Amino acid sequence: MSGHSKWNNIKHKKEKSDAAKAKIFTKIGKEMAVAIKAGGPDPNVNSKLRDLISKAKANNVPNENIQRTIKKFTDNSDINYEEITYEGYGPSGVAIIVETSTDNRNRTAGNVRAWFNKYGGNMGQNGCVGYLFEEKGVITIIDEDGEIEEDKIMEDALECGAEDIKCEEGEFTIYSAPADLDSVRDAIIGLGYKIDTADLAKVPSTYVELTSDEDVENMEKMLDKFNEDDDVTAVFTNWDN
Repeated sequence: MSGHSKWNNIKHKKEKSDAAKAKIFTKIGKEMAVAIKAGGPDPNVNSKLRDLISKAKANNVPNENIQRTIKKFTDNSDINYEEITYEGYGPSGVAIIVETSTDNRNRTAGNVRAWFNKYGGNMGQNGCVGYLFEEKGVITIIDEDGEIEEDKIMEDALECGAEDIKCEEGEFTIYSAPADLDSVRDAIIGLGYKIDTADLAKVPSTYVELTSDEDVENMEKMLDKFNEDDDVTAVFTNWDN
């Protein structure tokens, strides 16, 4: 039964991932606006913009959409977004980092604080939980058909320059140094693997398990609210789920 339950959990994650992808380019577009204002519209000299283009392509955004967005924010310099990171705690002390890109910091801060408070958490000062996370390149592969051999993908990932790989039934998570994300992703794609997501992420050094059904429900609702907010670009937690 545990395997069946785990597979249902993976399918649930995949469904949430698919739903999130419908909105992801809106969020990437905001990040592009910030990057263009800071470093210009040429990805050859703007490494942040180059990384965002790679992120968009990894999420199957068509190149014409990417170029249209770059032109939009290049031609409209009055569109201003700022990137703000919030930190806090969820139920039972789960550490949470919320990254945002916003043109109205009061609106965004109010929304983020409201979701923390409503679902059994609280927003803290910057740095209160950040030390529990380390930035990594994270690549995920969903093996819905069970065709990928665990030993093979582990060997391939390490040969492609990955630092580590976590294998669960139906899902593989590959970790790299942040600077190696693009090269590892491209090498893995070159071997014929279909990547689900590839992005920089904050990976926790320790995890918190929630044992109360109420805590689990509140945590899920809180994360759903964060992910539904157009100002939120990423959420990281140390919840062991």
